[in-house]
Amino acid sequence: MAKSEEKKLHTKVGDRVIVTSGRDKGKVGNVKEVDTKKGEVLVEGVNMVTKAQKANPMAGIQGGLVKKEAFMNSSKVMVYCPSCEKATRVKHEVKDGKKIRVCQKCNESLDV
Repeated sequence: MAKSEEKKLHTKVGDRVIVTSGRDKGKVGNVKEVDTKKGEVLVEGVNMVTKAQKANPMAGIQGGLVKKEAFMNSSKVMVYCPSCEKATRVKHEVKDGKKIRVCQKCNESLDV
């Protein structure tokens, strides 16, 4: 794959996902950001890291240790179905001329 190619991901911004592996396994959160070039997602409240931040009085930023979310590989998360309350794979269907994402287990629509 060329470096400039973007990867197709199974998650979108705003999706509710569950972490399937790693130290945060089992945590559920919403996707805040997606990086298609690296194939990574930023999930709210998951993969928290501590960063040392330098103070900047001009911008009003206080220095110190700051906890924030870090990007994680999209293969470590699965879409969380709100109706069956389980991690699920996504299948695509066409309804009324629109392509929508559907839960593989209960056939409920994942797109709002």
